[in-house]
Order: sequence, then structure tokens, then C-alpha cells
Amino acid sequence: MKEQQDTSVCPLRYSLNLVGGKWKLPIICILAQEDTIRYNSLKRKLNGITNMMLSQSLKELEENGIIHREQYNEIPPRVEYSLTEEGRSILTPLDALSEWGSKHMAHLNSTTNQSHCEECCSTK
Repeated sequence: MKEQQDTSVCPLRYSLNLVGGKWKLPIICILAQEDTIRYNSLKRKLNGITNMMLSQSLKELEENGIIHREQYNEIPPRVEYSLTEEGRSILTPLDALSEWGSKHMAHLNSTTNQSHCEECCSTK
């Protein structure tokens, strides 16, 4: 069931509702690196995610136009996922947020000052 989006809330809350949660941003980051990926490959890259949570997250991202699901009528069936243009358009703001986080971490005397974690490699 498509998540209800309240258009009366601020744009920031709206955006965070679309991509928020534990798994949606990691999925987007992986798709930014892979262009297209099959379900099982995606699941292997998301350590600890359940099949139900992965399916639900992918369905919500697809319903909101962030990812594209391509099903091939083959035996065995094959399904691939990729970012849509709308999904790719969030990568620049995510890079900016990552840079802000890196600066904030450095400001708090963190031992790391990477701009991205290993799972969210830079898409530049």
C-alpha cells in the first residue's frame, strides 16, 4: 500500500518521508553505484536486512518514483532495479548532506573525516 504523503507538511519532511528509514538510503546509495542490480545481489550488499523489509522498501521507492523495477519474462524470472531520473536527482543533495556530516564529525573531534562510508561511496 502506498505510503500517504501529506502535502501540507514542509518540503523537508516530505523528502525525508520518501527516503527516510533504515534501509532506503543504503538502497539508493547501492543503486547509484551499480546502475542496475538484481534482488539477491542487493540483499547481499545490505547486511542484516530481511526479505520482507527489502521488498517493502523497494516497493515504496518504486511507488514514489525513486527506483525502476524491470521484470524480464524468462525462466527463471529475472528482476532488476535501477534509479530513475527522479531518484538520481537526490544524489547531489545527498552528497551535500554527506559533506556536512563529515564536517560536523570533524568538528566533534571524530577520528574519521571521510566524506562517505564504504556503503555510500561518492557518486562523483
